[in-house]
Parts: sequence; C-alpha cells; structure tokens
Amino acid sequence: MLKRVILLAGFLSIFSPSFAQDHAVATTTTATVVKTETAAPMDEREITKQENKDFISHHLLDAHSFDIMVEKKADGTEHHIGFPLPVIFYDKANGLHSFMSSKFHHGQQMKDAHGKKYSVVESKGQKYALYHEKIYKTDASGTINLDDKDHATNEKVLDLSITKSVMMILITGLLMILIFGGMAKSYRKSLVPSGAAKLFEPLIIFIRDEIAKPNIGPKYKKYVGYLLTIFFFILFLNIFGLMPFGINVTGQLAVTAALAIFTFILTQFTANRNYWQHIFWMPGLPLPMKLVMMPIEIIGMFIKPFALLIRLFANMTAGHIVIMSLIAMIYFFKNVIAGIAFPFLTFVLYLLEILVAFLQAYIFTMLSAVYFGMANEEHHHEGEAAHH
Repeated sequence: MLKRVILLAGFLSIFSPSFAQDHAVATTTTATVVKTETAAPMDEREITKQENKDFISHHLLDAHSFDIMVEKKADGTEHHIGFPLPVIFYDKANGLHSFMSSKFHHGQQMKDAHGKKYSVVESKGQKYALYHEKIYKTDASGTINLDDKDHATNEKVLDLSITKSVMMILITGLLMILIFGGMAKSYRKSLVPSGAAKLFEPLIIFIRDEIAKPNIGPKYKKYVGYLLTIFFFILFLNIFGLMPFGINVTGQLAVTAALAIFTFILTQFTANRNYWQHIFWMPGLPLPMKLVMMPIEIIGMFIKPFALLIRLFANMTAGHIVIMSLIAMIYFFKNVIAGIAFPFLTFVLYLLEILVAFLQAYIFTMLSAVYFGMANEEHHHEGEAAHH
C-alpha cells in the first residue's frame, strides 16, 4: 500500500503488455504445498529484495483490470482499488467466454510451486486461472503446471480481453479524434489558431517542415497524415505511461511491433521502381557483387522496422525499470540517506523521462520519414549523369 502511495505522489509507475496463453495438464495441489513448505527461509533483506523484484515485474505486465492500487490486509488478502475490465477469451472445447475481471479477484485463490498466488474461476463448467496476467485452462483443482523454466504448460486460450493497455489505446485514439477533429472544425471558421490548436499547431508545422519535407522530398504530402498520427499517438501513450496508474503501452513489444509494421508496409507499398532495383539488382555493380548485395539489401528491409520497434520498446521500458528500482532501494536500505537520495534521483530521472517521451516519438517519426524518403528517392546513375 505504501509503495503505491509513493508512486502516486511522485507520478511514477509503469505498465505493460499481456498476451494470453494456456495449456492443460494435471499436477496436484499437494505437490505444490510440499514444494513451498520445503523452501529455505529467507532473511528480511532477501524478502524485501524479492518483493521489490516481484513489484517491478508485475508492473511490466499488462493487466485485465485497472488497478490504481492494491491494499494488503493483515490477513494476507488483497483489496483492489480500481475498476474491472471485460475478460473475453475463446477456448476450443467450450467456445467464447466473457465476464468482468472482478470475477478473478473474488475467485478461488491458489499458489503455484513457488508460492506465487493466482486466481481460479469457473466458466461453462471448466476452471480457468489468471496467472501472471495470462489466462490458462486448468484441471478441476485449478492447478498450474510449470516446466523446468517455471513457464506454465497448461492449455492455451485465445485472449481477446479489453486489457488496461487496450483500453488506453482506445482512449488515446478517441482523444486524438476529439482534439484534431475539433482543430479541423475551428480552421474552417478561421485560420487563426484557437484552443488546442495554439498548443499543437507548432508541433504539426515542425513535423511537416522539419521532418517530412527534408527527408521525403516532393512527395511528402501523402505521408504527412501518417507521420502526424504516429507522432501524436506515441507521444500521448508515452505521457500516459508517466502517470501513476501503470499504463506504459509503448513499453510492450506487441504495440511497438505493430507500429513498426505499419511503417514497413507503407514503405514497401509506396516505393518506386528505383527502390526495388537497388534492392534486387543494384545498378553500377559487377554481377558477382550484385549477387552478394541482394541478400544484404533484402535483410536490410526487415532490419529497419526491427530497429524502430526495439528502440522505442527498450528506451521506454528501461526508463521505467530504473525509476521503480530507485524507489525499491528506499525499502531495501531503510535509512535516512536512502530516504533522501533515492527520491531525489527518482524525481530527476522522472523529469528526464518526460524528455524521453517526446524524444522517442520524434525519433520514430523521423526514421519513418527517412525510410519513406529512401523508398521515393530518384537515383541518377553514371550514364544519366554523363548525359546531363
């Protein structure tokens, strides 16, 4: 509870993605209990260290409910402060399931072989577990079976839930429609910016004149709409990720990969003849070199979007991990120096994260524009140059 309050007070928290998966197996609850009982006891510092590690890991997962904070009671139970979200998943044997995530909070509480808690609910006569924010099909006793790497091996289900990250993506999309739709209406009445336009017009002009025009060239107009959308979408999500509710959408690979794929598809489908010629049969080179360069250029096609997705994901995730690790240090050292030094460092890094939020949106947009420019570049080869 205290950790959550500090996160709220400092506006520091993170969030993450969940991808639903499951497998069915049968292990016994008895074996789980025996394994937990025989675990070697840890001292207070080791317990705090493990709790902090679990706390950070939890916030790097997406969630099936929107929890502002979780209050731990004296009896070991948890009280979730927030609101539930729709849980929707498909199981081949039992079809489509839908209910609110609060059903998991009030479901049967179980522990895995390492003592980690998870919830089990019954739907259409079958037991399902929410384990590390993933939904698994279980046996009648609700057991989660783990392999030697501690990965659940229960039967997978297709998770279509409206998770916290999905909800924030929808909210961000709606917010952008309202803001920029309103700006478009105001410009029909007057070209003088008013309201939100005063704040966003300089950014729009900057993206058009400093990113699109110099990097794409004469055909920049057909890409400006996409570049503006991708910039503000990433920027808004990055800013939401700095709020105290664990909603760092851009800190998950699924989202950054989807954004990179959009750039990749748009690049390939709008590329000119010269672009493809330089990939598959580079002009001006001897035949052996053309054969060597072709696979390199083909690989380069896929490395570019991969660099986009990894850069955004890694920078946003790393920043939040560092911030939460500094907060965790307060509870690990438990002294006056830690109580003063680490909150100060956290505040400084939080200010840096605000800059990073803008910078990563800019870099993603800039590199997308560079790729579009490469796809539309007109090459003048030696023969043409000599002629001119």
